[in-house]
Amino acid sequence: MFGRFAPTPSSDFHIGNLRTALVAWLAARSSGRGFLVRIEDLDLARLPDADAIIGRQVGDLADLGLVHDQPVVRQSERTELYERSLSRIQDLVYECFCSRKDVAQATRAPHGTTPRYPGTCRDLSPAEKRHLRQSRQPCLRINAASAMAPITDLARGQYVGEVDDFVVRRADGVFAYNFAVVVDDAHQNVDQVVRGDDLLESSPRQAWLAAQLGLRVPVYLHVPLVLAPDGTRLAKRDQTVSLTRLRQAGISTQDVLSHLACSLSLAEESELVDLNTLVERFDPQRLPRQPWLTDPLSWAPHGTAQSRNKYE
Repeated sequence: MFGRFAPTPSSDFHIGNLRTALVAWLAARSSGRGFLVRIEDLDLARLPDADAIIGRQVGDLADLGLVHDQPVVRQSERTELYERSLSRIQDLVYECFCSRKDVAQATRAPHGTTPRYPGTCRDLSPAEKRHLRQSRQPCLRINAASAMAPITDLARGQYVGEVDDFVVRRADGVFAYNFAVVVDDAHQNVDQVVRGDDLLESSPRQAWLAAQLGLRVPVYLHVPLVLAPDGTRLAKRDQTVSLTRLRQAGISTQDVLSHLACSLSLAEESELVDLNTLVERFDPQRLPRQPWLTDPLSWAPHGTAQSRNKYE
């Protein structure tokens, strides 16, 4: 069985991506699993530089020593597999003609919660569908009937979430992430999934869908995010925190690994560590539960900025 890291090739990794990749690799290796890299490039039309970016992403992982055990797989090459899987649950999907704006206006979710699709198109008549098809191309949603689905998180224990009628294939024919990732994990024998904790609410969707397809439900590990010192989220487009930019600032790959290990409570501050040592120390339940606030450029050996790494 395998763990995996599955990035999107939209731009170079920032330090948060590398931290999640490190946890995924350590979780796999410490539990006797293999480790896979899968590229989430379903929407190639919006990823014009994907090939070059994938090369740099795979290179960054190799530089950190995060070796994968099988060739890198790209979702864009697996459409036939998704088509076959979708055919197995045709009785659960329905056409939806709602735009994103329609969904946003219909849900009016309370502050701080994820909007849930209210089922606007679930019970359309054949005549209503024919009329709507004249002006709109439908996506496909799955009828989850507000199911509640549990997942097992290696750090948090059991988490139960509601499953809404999420999209499985977009109106332009591109398969949705929440569908493709479930099929891919099962097809690649992935039974351990490490993700950022901002994706915790979507994990019950994937577990529920796996069960509908008769597939193994993986165990999960959700890792707190890396944030800028002001508490804002990092973005891949923010090249000031990419591995290349850190090297240019005089911060070695060894220094990056040590800072990442320290942030995960796997090393003391300024301790030089190697991956074998981190595998021996790794324990999901010892991982921090709060975001890591850091300015990676302050790690430079001769920088004037003092370290602002802290937990809040």
